[in-house]
Amino acid sequence: MGVWIITGHALLEMVIIILLIFGFSFVLKNVYVVRIIGVVGGLILIFFGAGIVRNVYQGKIRTDFLNPSDPNGPSSDVRRGNWLENPFVGGILISMANPYWWVWWATIGFAFMIQFNLSLQNWHGLLAFFLGHEAGDLIWYVVVSTLSFFGIRKLNQKLYYLILACCGLFMIFFGIYLGLSPLWEKPTG
Repeated sequence: MGVWIITGHALLEMVIIILLIFGFSFVLKNVYVVRIIGVVGGLILIFFGAGIVRNVYQGKIRTDFLNPSDPNGPSSDVRRGNWLENPFVGGILISMANPYWWVWWATIGFAFMIQFNLSLQNWHGLLAFFLGHEAGDLIWYVVVSTLSFFGIRKLNQKLYYLILACCGLFMIFFGIYLGLSPLWEKPTG
């Protein structure tokens, strides 16, 4: 899963890097744009978190993978099911829903691009920056997904539901914080 999630995340980051190269940075520095991204991203996180909590409460979360000895368990085919359940799409949507991802690219990411003179003329530096950044993300996501994959086989359904409910509640509270925090920032200029 981690590889698919990071591939979606990487595609989105490639698009944002290209947009920054072509002058999109002024949009991400506008406090009103940051507020809109924060509120919309916060609402999306609240929606996802509430969906997890609701599905846990209603018992709609699949747990067949908790029994690794089941020969009829789910396949790892990422193309089946609803397209919103696709980890590639999830990597894109979760990245876009995180307001701090946008802020990171408008500040730190763009500053790195300026500091190292990354442009289409310096394509080898741009490629090294992109591949290095994505390699770091890939290592992180693969470690997390591998630990999740093997760790989940040690859980029973009740503990798994408890962890999911806690994660859903965290997403709700984090979404509230992310949605409100840009509103506290005063416009400059």
